[in-house]
Amino acid sequence: MARSASKRPTELELEILKVLWQSAPASVRQVQAALAPQRPLATTSVTTVLNIMARKGFLIRKKAEGVYVYSPTITEAATANGMLRDLINRLFRGSAASLMLNLLDKQDLDEKSLKEIRFALNRKQKRTGP
Repeated sequence: MARSASKRPTELELEILKVLWQSAPASVRQVQAALAPQRPLATTSVTTVLNIMARKGFLIRKKAEGVYVYSPTITEAATANGMLRDLINRLFRGSAASLMLNLLDKQDLDEKSLKEIRFALNRKQKRTGP
């Protein structure tokens, strides 16, 4: 039985989206060149994945100067939000607090990062009240 199309991008699709968020519209060769240092892929492989992403609705494809160029239809912020919400629901039983506590417990954070987290928590508390 074939796997159903995911609402979230796969690892490779996410890498391609990161390229396109920086430099859209881009041709297959431009995407391939941007991916090459970390993930050398054949042109046909990149074309296949881009077309799959277009069918999923992650990208739009237009012809420009005789070649197809691709642009994302989803923003980086919306993608991050959806993937984070999915992680919280699937792994942390819907508890954002559990995710945060796990991150704080498991990650080594420098003073600058801790200050940013305190600032964000204070801002959130002011919006929601005591």
